[in-house]
Amino acid sequence: MDTLSYKTISANKATVTKEWVVVDATDQTLGRLCSKVAKLLRGKYKPNFTPHVDCGDNVIIINAEKINLTGNKWNDRIYLSYTGYPGGQKENTPATLMKKGASRLFLKVVKGMLPKNRLGARILKNLYVYEGAEHNHEAQQPKLIDINTLK
Repeated sequence: MDTLSYKTISANKATVTKEWVVVDATDQTLGRLCSKVAKLLRGKYKPNFTPHVDCGDNVIIINAEKINLTGNKWNDRIYLSYTGYPGGQKENTPATLMKKGASRLFLKVVKGMLPKNRLGARILKNLYVYEGAEHNHEAQQPKLIDINTLK
């Protein structure tokens, strides 16, 4: 029996192939889109996924201002943040975060879907959010993917 055929291959920083991907957020639902984006950032769609390595793609989200939320979630949903001081708990709704910039809303949602450790913080830096259809990453030659084809 050849035991080398049963060898598990773990990816490391040198063997990972990272790609640049563009996702169009026009008329998408926020949570469903962000869960797929979090999987792309993490690298879960790749066959050489390794949990402790940043093996995901760099994701560019365009048309972020055209995102949808079902029901009355624009005003009813509450995101909490805490400054660390007494009485420093702040409440934000998706509508207030969107007024400050669509990237704040997307980063808040995707951050909650990533690991809560140093790797999750590093992975979140691979996400770029733009409110319009233009982005400044043409030099990386990103490919446009249809997020609805992913599971």
